[in-house]
Amino acid sequence: MSGDGAEGGDVVKTAPSISEIPAAEWDRLAAPDPAAANPFLKHAFLSALERSGSVGAGTGWTPFHLTVRRGGALIAAAPAYLKDHSYGEYVFDHGWADAYARAGGRYFPKLLCAAPFTPAPGPRLLGADDEARAILARSLIAAAEQLRLSSAHVLFTEEDDALLKAGFLSRLGVQFHWRNRGYRTYDEFLVTLQSRKRKALRRERREAAEGLSFRRVTGAEIRESDWDVFWRFYQDTGSRKWGRPYLTRIFFSMLGEAMRDDILLVFAESGGRAIAGALNLIGGDALYGRYWGRIEERPFLHFEVCYHQAIDFAIERGLSRVEAGAQGEHKLARGYEPTLTRSAHWIADRGFRDAVARYLEAERRQVDAECIALWAETPYHRGEAAQH
Repeated sequence: MSGDGAEGGDVVKTAPSISEIPAAEWDRLAAPDPAAANPFLKHAFLSALERSGSVGAGTGWTPFHLTVRRGGALIAAAPAYLKDHSYGEYVFDHGWADAYARAGGRYFPKLLCAAPFTPAPGPRLLGADDEARAILARSLIAAAEQLRLSSAHVLFTEEDDALLKAGFLSRLGVQFHWRNRGYRTYDEFLVTLQSRKRKALRRERREAAEGLSFRRVTGAEIRESDWDVFWRFYQDTGSRKWGRPYLTRIFFSMLGEAMRDDILLVFAESGGRAIAGALNLIGGDALYGRYWGRIEERPFLHFEVCYHQAIDFAIERGLSRVEAGAQGEHKLARGYEPTLTRSAHWIADRGFRDAVARYLEAERRQVDAECIALWAETPYHRGEAAQH
């Protein structure tokens, strides 16, 4: 919807910048319970992406945020973008785009509701109640129809019911999350693992620490020089994985300024010099691993900096889980568990939608079977794994 719309007296609008939506109103919807706040839905995070040029003109991510007001009050909102490509999404639809183009259609731009570059499950339809979220779901479709877009997509969402009722198709995926079951120490967690797996992790951490020290910084401890160091690591990983990094250098400074208490940086240092680092965001009840990089290769360095240090921090803070991002079956051996994720997809063309629906039905069966098989690869005692 290119301008204002209405549904049952409610006013539905789109905003070309998050700055047009008051931060207090947005955050009240994004985190009604601060104890469960998702940092990637905060106004400050989305604003830093826009102000830094990480999304916006020339990036293929054009902000197109939806808002619903009733009597002047904001009752619902959704982070949305017009996408000219499918990069930075972590729910892959490249095959759909190719098939659509071969059939003579124009797949891009498409409408995307997501936290950019962030495969962290969480709320996407930010509504005061189920009715408000249902309005958003229908408004996403209405906007796609009005702009004659091929499709609308909601990634890593928790609002499956509202989207399904509106006509979206459900898609499953698998990630690996570590669960804190009241552990007071890392050793208490290790006790839940099979003996040989427990010994392997102790040896892995011991070898990773040889000649290195590890520094964890958060809040006011984070200096601009830390961002300079981390930027080198991020560029290294970004250039190898994506061809070019998604985020700009100034984004990290803006993030540190606006959300420093939500940030955990982990550095591996040799002789006082950082050789690797990882960026995590701290939610109300979870730690989210996002980016890492290194300038030297060391045995088990990635696992220590990204996974073990995150577990240590979660135990110290009493956080319920660590979400370590997309993919990576190697996380299983470190105690991370297979966890289903959900996305939702609306396709304008009925024939193509029916084909996608058949594909997703088969894919869901495959993902369910994969998740069961992955549990057999976890290091937990068999009885404990079954309880999980």
